[in-house]
Order: sequence, then C-alpha cells, then structure tokens
Amino acid sequence: MSIDKLIDSLASQGWYVWDDFLDLSDVQAIKQCIPETLQDARIGYLNTLQDNKGIRGDQTVWLESNMGAPIVRYLDKMESLRQELNYQLFLGLRDFETHFCRYPNGGFYKKHVDNFKGQGRRKITTVLYMNESWQLGDGGELVMYDLQDKALFKLEPLAGRMVFFLSEDFPHEVLPTQQKRESIAGWFLTEKIL
Repeated sequence: MSIDKLIDSLASQGWYVWDDFLDLSDVQAIKQCIPETLQDARIGYLNTLQDNKGIRGDQTVWLESNMGAPIVRYLDKMESLRQELNYQLFLGLRDFETHFCRYPNGGFYKKHVDNFKGQGRRKITTVLYMNESWQLGDGGELVMYDLQDKALFKLEPLAGRMVFFLSEDFPHEVLPTQQKRESIAGWFLTEKIL
C-alpha cells in the first residue's frame, strides 16, 4: 500500500515519489477549477515579499475550498494524509497550505529550500504534477539535492505523480520549461494558518 511506502520512505530517507497519487480524471477536474488569471509568484515571507524573475518565473493561486468540489476532495485527501503522518510519525503537523503553479514556456525556479529564513513551520513539502502530455525534452523537471549539494535525482513532472520531502532537508529546483508546466505545491505545517 502506498501510504505505508510513504511513511517508511519519509522515515528512512526523507522523501518519496508516489506515482498515480491522483488519476487523470481527478487532475483534469482540479484544473477546471483553476482561474485563468494567476498572480506572478514572489519570494520571501510577509513584509519581505518581492518579485524576482531571476529566481522564479511561475504564476500561482492559493487553493481554497470555495473553488469547487474537486479542490475540496483534494484538500480532504491531504487532511487525511496529515492525520496519518501525525499518527505514524509523530510530526505535530497542524495544517496544510497549497497553491496551484503554472510555469510558462521558459519558466524555472532556482535552487531553494522551502522554509522562509527564520521560519521553520513548513515540515513536509508536496508537489502534485498535472502535465497530461509531458514528453522528454519538455523540461520543467524537479532536481532534488542533499544538504551537501549533491544531486539526488531528477523527476519528470508527469500528471498524477506526487513527490513528498522534508522541507528543510532537501534543496531543489525546477529546470527551465520548454512547454507550459502545471503543478500543485503544498506544505504540511507545524503551525495553524490564521
């Protein structure tokens, strides 16, 4: 069972790739709930937020339950997962935040860690891929590194695939895209969102 593999893999190596986390019909239903117009992504936290096209070139929208039933089903699935992770790994996860990301042709996100400077509330990062016809050469792969800057793997952004990893332990980057690339990034948090 994949949930057991997720638990074992997070405990032993700190990351896990779950192919077919969602089936194609679920991915398509979620995409139909996403508004056409998105915001240019920014870097930083609260009063330090800034645009920086030299670091990231995607557009985002935060997912909310009022966006439609497919989003609610996704958020419910992630809530069940949060509870199971707490039950089995005692992580103290209290909430989940998530946004849809669209990388236009040429978009990228340079190597970074998913906790803001001075913050440690993001415990586990999730990325769900939504690219139904991704082909070799389309770019947009995720490259994961260890804390010694050694590349661990390069992951193709195939629709329905989800990667999980400990947010503070794995610097990562999104390679430049040659086609539009879509995903949902999320974070299990040790603090409740206000």
